[in-house]
Amino acid sequence: MQTAIAAKPRPKIDNVSRGFWDNARAGKLSIQACRACGHSHFPGSPICPKCLSEDQVWAEVSGKGKLLSWVRFHRAYWDSFRDDLPYLVCLVGLDEGPLLVSNLVGVEPEQITIGAAVEVVFEKVDDELTLPKFRICD
Repeated sequence: MQTAIAAKPRPKIDNVSRGFWDNARAGKLSIQACRACGHSHFPGSPICPKCLSEDQVWAEVSGKGKLLSWVRFHRAYWDSFRDDLPYLVCLVGLDEGPLLVSNLVGVEPEQITIGAAVEVVFEKVDDELTLPKFRICD
């Protein structure tokens, strides 16, 4: 008898993060920006980490950046990721400043160069969830 594999973990979408996930579902990458001081940051927070204002908004960004680091996972720390092995996880420095951890897609490890230009692509999981991932661009 075959055992069922649990579903992949999903992000907790709450009042703070909802704007990010709504924008991703619409094919837009966004970071949180403070309307009081203009500071941009990610992940979102209920207050600005610079001036402590509660006046935060999710602002669309270019989705372009630089690859700062990456790793290739060969082990499934959750059973639900076993079929995806091996997969690439990356750290991207967005052109607008904040850092994002995501997946790197469409490339083999021997083609990866730290500092490479990357751009966001979106993977629709279902009607409620779309994940931003990154690919190397020319």
